[in-house]
Amino acid sequence: MSPTPPPAGAPRFDLPEIDAFTRPYWDATAEGRLLIRRCGGCGRAHHYPREFCPYCWSENVAWEAASGAASLYTWSVVHRNDLPPFGTRVPYTAAVVDLAEGPRMMTELIEVPESGPRVGMRLGVAFRAAGAGEAAEGGVPVVPVFRPVLA
Repeated sequence: MSPTPPPAGAPRFDLPEIDAFTRPYWDATAEGRLLIRRCGGCGRAHHYPREFCPYCWSENVAWEAASGAASLYTWSVVHRNDLPPFGTRVPYTAAVVDLAEGPRMMTELIEVPESGPRVGMRLGVAFRAAGAGEAAEGGVPVVPVFRPVLA
C-alpha cells in the first residue's frame, strides 16, 4: 500500500528557506553546479553555506565551485517518514558524504547498486528538483544528490 500524498497546501519539510545569502548556492544548483565556501583566513572549505568560517570565525569567506566528487562516509535506508512529502518517497537512502574538497555533507544517495552502498564508495554529484519529481519552477529548488561512480 502506497502512502497517501500530503494534501495541497500542507507544510513541506523538504524545501530550504532561500535568502539573499544562500541565493548564489541555489542558483548554482539550478545550473547543475555545486558550490562550497572557502575561508581566506585559514584556507579550509566548509558546507553548509555560512557567512563566517566555522573553524577560525573569519568573515573572509567566498563561494567556490566544488568538483562534485565525494566518498560515502555513512548512510541509512529510510523505510518510514511521516513528514510530507518524504512518506511518498520511501524507501530512500539518506547519506553523509565527504566532498573531495574536504567538507562533509548530508545528502541522498541515488541509484544504489544491488550490492548496496559501502563506506568509501566513490560518488559523483547529480541534481534533482526538490520534492520527488516536481519541476524546478515556481521557486522549487534543485538539490544536490549523489550516485555511485563506476570505476
